[in-house]
Amino acid sequence: MASMTDRLDFFSRRCAWVNGPIIVGAGPSGLAVAACLKEHGVPSVILERADCIASLWQKRTYDRLKLHLPKQFCQLPKFPFPEHYPEYPTKKQFVDYLESYAKHFEISPRFNQSVQSARYDETCGLWRVRTVGAGAEVEYIGRWLVVATGENAEKVVPELEGLGGFGGDVIHACDYKSGEAYRGKRVLVIGCGNSGMELCLDLCDHDAFPAMVVRDSVHVLPREVLGKSTFELAVLLMKWLPLWLVDKILLWLAWLLLGNVEKHGLRRPSTGPLELKNTQGRTPVLDLGALAKIRSGDIKVVPGIKRFSSGSVELVDGQALDIDSVILATGYRSNVPQWLQVPTKILHCFSLTVESEDNMGD
Repeated sequence: MASMTDRLDFFSRRCAWVNGPIIVGAGPSGLAVAACLKEHGVPSVILERADCIASLWQKRTYDRLKLHLPKQFCQLPKFPFPEHYPEYPTKKQFVDYLESYAKHFEISPRFNQSVQSARYDETCGLWRVRTVGAGAEVEYIGRWLVVATGENAEKVVPELEGLGGFGGDVIHACDYKSGEAYRGKRVLVIGCGNSGMELCLDLCDHDAFPAMVVRDSVHVLPREVLGKSTFELAVLLMKWLPLWLVDKILLWLAWLLLGNVEKHGLRRPSTGPLELKNTQGRTPVLDLGALAKIRSGDIKVVPGIKRFSSGSVELVDGQALDIDSVILATGYRSNVPQWLQVPTKILHCFSLTVESEDNMGD
């Protein structure tokens, strides 16, 4: 039975009944779910904390970003990309496509609705989703909840000794737009994923001097093999071969096309790239040109950080670097655990849904 506090809260805020699923998140997944439901005559409501669709793409990505996978693997249901789009659409083209998708299916998310909590009221068998926006609280009530906030809702900012006393510019990759502001500067990029690699490449293109911190092992694969997307090749091979064998083929092709990357400080994991993605969610890096810059010395690969001091950083191997700026390409995390309260009896079902969620970013 609901507590007295719950009952008072229920009557203290505006309530809105949703005659269909409540969808949290107006990114690609949320839009696709709403469109497919609409095609079957099922209404829904999308709640979005930002003031636009696909806020990750519109507000927290760098200017040179393109889709890392061919467009046919990234298009949403029942609405292909325009034929004139290139194989790897730009950030602007992808955002334009998503806006066209929403317009085509007449999807109108409710913006500036930040979800504070979502819980299943077992007494009445309904979801109660509390939001805050424009100084007002609203509780959306409905039978179904769809979590479409993705894996990249919140930036990860690690604790680094001495960073507060560094004195130079420190930003997360989500705030990076272009290397123009770093022209001529010595920049430490912390992280060697797709974002870290591509930011280093962009910094080189703007005459900056990047050093990339590579603390963990990482798989680097060519984006294409003989004109074919590596991802497309992997999907094709998986139809006929076991995952472990596909991994071995991909690593052999990577060695053939990229050479031995370990001599450049990029140690490969013992687990294959596809298995690592499936088991730990770690996405392999698709090389867009950063490896050539590493070979030439334009991008310096350095080990983990020991501590920062004013204008410099000491590394775990004892060397010290003078630097002007720091960029944290340290990734993102889901914020779902902060607001979703899941009853034990449906927790297993929810976990299966989360594990199947696609990630269209890094």
